[in-house]
Amino acid sequence: MIHKLISQLGHGVRVWLAELGLAFRTLWAILASGLGLWKRPRLITTQIHFIGNYSLVIILVSGLFVGFVLAYQGYYTLNRYGSEEALGLLVALSLARELGPVITALLFAGRAGTSLTAEIGLMKAGEQLAAMEMMAVNPLQRVLAPRFIAGIIAMPILATLFTAMGVFGGYLVGVQLIGVDEGAFWSQMQGGVDLWEDIGNGIIKSIVFGFAATFIAIYQGYQAQPTPEGVSRATTRTVVLSSLMVLWLDFVLTALMFK
Repeated sequence: MIHKLISQLGHGVRVWLAELGLAFRTLWAILASGLGLWKRPRLITTQIHFIGNYSLVIILVSGLFVGFVLAYQGYYTLNRYGSEEALGLLVALSLARELGPVITALLFAGRAGTSLTAEIGLMKAGEQLAAMEMMAVNPLQRVLAPRFIAGIIAMPILATLFTAMGVFGGYLVGVQLIGVDEGAFWSQMQGGVDLWEDIGNGIIKSIVFGFAATFIAIYQGYQAQPTPEGVSRATTRTVVLSSLMVLWLDFVLTALMFK
């Protein structure tokens, strides 16, 4: 019984290490093939439009409602201590440091990540990637690398828009609806939010999240079984793995940035 348990554990570890090694080899190949894309920037800009533009509506609407909720919850918490004027600072710091990058990355994984996985998986199932190799076209450079770079570029832009819309939503609820002093709302925010410590660290987080979520999406699509069931399972793995990776990276980066 113990021998069988140890054998299964060893097999699971060996499979996990092999998968991890394959992922790093794929990542290295994508990074190496992406160096030549500066000659064809159209490939990247097209994917930025696909990833960013089609995710824009859900990002903006989600940011607005998150700002609404933050303002309501923050006001009634600060009201206990007579600090309602700090509502703008609370909303801005919550969005810039944490909620903006994290929620954007989770929405990105659910919207753009699944689209990337399904698109690449269907290209593999339809033997389009194999046809490219037959024509001496590197599918990593032509298909995967532009999407990978576009995801890294699009994520901080989307996170910035999410944060801006969340601050606007907090302003609407806090100032226009509840009645917090408008001057105090903006002055507290302006005086308490640091460009590097708060906004800069949030942008760094969003870039790291974009790197992780985009790579997981394209890797799952590239390694998917060329069947409808295989593509479906790969899409599900993309959402689960991306969400867990984003939350884990958020903890690590927060621990490093805000000691």
